[in-house]
Amino acid sequence: MSEKDKDLFGQMLVALVTPMTPEGEVDWDATERHLDYVISNGADGVVVTGTTGETSTLTDAEKLQLVRIGKQVASGRAKIITGGGSNETAHAIQLYKASEAAGADGVMIVTPYYNKPTQAGVLTHFRMIADSTDLPVILYDIPGRTGIPIALETILRAAKHPNIVAVKDAKGDFAQVSRVLNDTDLLYFSGDDSNVLAHLAIGATGLIGVTANIAPHAYREMIDATNRNDFHSALTVHNQLEPLVRAAMTHVPGTVAAKYILHGLGLIDSPRVRLPLVGPEEAEAARIESDIDKVISVPGLNFTNFRPDRNAAAGGALPKVAGTTR
Repeated sequence: MSEKDKDLFGQMLVALVTPMTPEGEVDWDATERHLDYVISNGADGVVVTGTTGETSTLTDAEKLQLVRIGKQVASGRAKIITGGGSNETAHAIQLYKASEAAGADGVMIVTPYYNKPTQAGVLTHFRMIADSTDLPVILYDIPGRTGIPIALETILRAAKHPNIVAVKDAKGDFAQVSRVLNDTDLLYFSGDDSNVLAHLAIGATGLIGVTANIAPHAYREMIDATNRNDFHSALTVHNQLEPLVRAAMTHVPGTVAAKYILHGLGLIDSPRVRLPLVGPEEAEAARIESDIDKVISVPGLNFTNFRPDRNAAAGGALPKVAGTTR
């Protein structure tokens, strides 16, 4: 991988949570602090308004403000990429144009969800959005949430568009990863926290991670180790992170668990999520905490003062202004 490729987005990217008040409004002060936390601890880039950022319940005005604040806090230290998009092509184009005007360094387009278009429709959606912006585009392949994968042939065809430069993969098809890396010039980002090291081992550029909200320093160490071909050190970090990844990614949606853990560490002021997401129920919280108990040592983290608050996390919020498609 050339230095130019690494400079486009970097390698260690965080899929940022959007801190909220107990009432479900965006906590802008906490958002600034959290942005600075992940960037100061080694993030090359931050994806705001993605799945982990609760994009489906953010208003367009909130999404654009997250881009602006991201740029201000980053102050050139990290790239700010806007995620999410829309399952309506016209709205996605409108939103990404506005994001470019707000200062975004790139856009990440999720496969259209719920509509279940054919692959021709998926490709047209990607191409039309890429035509509408001068920003570099990451395609986000996450069939578990969208209902459909991006087929290999669609990725190969989309890769010919000059603005489409990368894929975020949460599909887990390692044979396809190698095929895409061999047959295209696309950058490849791991979008599944448990598969990060495996993706890096077969040539992925880096990661766009949820658990990286909590442990950015550890993922920085993993990336740096792989860059110097020190697989043993990278594997050590992977194994140290494994129970934390399990806590964050297997019991409730990653957003919910990440906020629960960040709040328990005192890194955000509230674990609140917006409905229809809700905080972990008692049994789910117990499983998250049980996995945290198995965390022995993670670079840059100390769980000695971990104080989870099940009451603060309970339920979900109805914000004053609903997310809107226009």
